Amino acid sequence: MELFINNEQDSVDTAGLNSVIRQVLQAGLELLAVAGPVEVGVTLVDNEAIRALNRQYRQIDAATDVLSFAQEEGEAFEQPAGAPRLLGDIVISLERAREQSEAFNHSLAREVGYLIAHGLLHLLGYDHQNIEDKEKMRSVEEQIMARVNLARD
Repeated sequence: MELFINNEQDSVDTAGLNSVIRQVLQAGLELLAVAGPVEVGVTLVDNEAIRALNRQYRQIDAATDVLSFAQEEGEAFEQPAGAPRLLGDIVISLERAREQSEAFNHSLAREVGYLIAHGLLHLLGYDHQNIEDKEKMRSVEEQIMARVNLARD
């Protein structure tokens, strides 16, 4: 897996988060048997930046915790032979992740791990538009989290 992490915020300490991000992505790819080399981008931002992206791409003028931009949605993109499969990008507001970790009384690492798992599933075509899909997605998220010892207590 080729992973590119871009930290574009300075309000939340990112110590240890790169390792969590890599472990969760790897666990998710293994659990779902995603074959071949893949590439994922992760960008860590603040609430203001994710609000701007949410407004631009979803027409929702509010901060959110995670946004996913799947490369494989829409028109087919022909990749050069031997190039990794481009899954897409995950954007996480670390400010929102910190707020949620405090509200749920668990670590920032667990919250970021969960948001990465959630984002990865969106990149792979999962959604939560109805209760059945939401339950299926939540189950896979928790399986991923268990693989990296970040499951709920």
